[in-house]
Amino acid sequence: MPRSLPLNAIHAFLVTARHLNLTRAAGELCITQGAVSRKIATLEHYLGFALFERHARGLRLTAQGAALLPELRQGFEQMLSATDRAMRHHGVIRLKAPTCAMRWLVPRLVALEQQRPELHVALTTTLEHHAQLDGFDAAILYGTPLPGTIHLFDEAITPVMAADIAPPASPEALAAMTFLHPTSDTRDWQLWLDAQNTRLTMTRNQHFSTMDLAISAAIQGFGVTVADINLVESDLANGRLIAPFASRVKTGAAYSLLQRPVKDAPPFLSDLAAWLSRD
Repeated sequence: MPRSLPLNAIHAFLVTARHLNLTRAAGELCITQGAVSRKIATLEHYLGFALFERHARGLRLTAQGAALLPELRQGFEQMLSATDRAMRHHGVIRLKAPTCAMRWLVPRLVALEQQRPELHVALTTTLEHHAQLDGFDAAILYGTPLPGTIHLFDEAITPVMAADIAPPASPEALAAMTFLHPTSDTRDWQLWLDAQNTRLTMTRNQHFSTMDLAISAAIQGFGVTVADINLVESDLANGRLIAPFASRVKTGAAYSLLQRPVKDAPPFLSDLAAWLSRD
């Protein structure tokens, strides 16, 4: 019986061969450097020879690796093309979105598929914000809107906290609370406080790697966070959170939708774009 072809390891080899750098390959694959090395080792064991030479400045393809690369790349691209055609035919839309957008995105996808059962969105989350489709049909981007993308909404932040915590009477009263930060610094909080002409000392602080984590901590009563009002709309509507102040401050960032050109688009991609961009 033939051995199973290690497709994941082949993909890791192709990405690593393009970068010749484990750190960049790991970033693109959204796995650790160690995981990339293990996948490469798996393929090398399968083949019986080394694919890379390690040196101080990165990686170099071995003679065998360089000879194998073009055919593997061509074969992998043919498989991607075949699956692209099949998924477009069956109406599956592959959507990539940053984790911070999930609170806004998921309820809309659920509602869309309830109304349009023939339309299915295969959602993949990522911590990356780069403007590349990378084998997806559409991607939600966060940051400065790019030409050719569809604007979804502007980021507008305001303090939010658990509904069972007594709300502060003024921005100055926030000083007695624990500040939850959606980033490793204090820039979001400082932006909102500056807009209120408020100066205070943030004595107790907790920092998170994403806004979604900071929002989750606020729901559990851990403290008060600044959050994009669009991302917490369902939490506010359901009473999990309250927004004690009316002021919303735009950060200059926005969420937008990048999609394949019409000629390469799967069925219903334009319907998804219209659904997500409606007010």
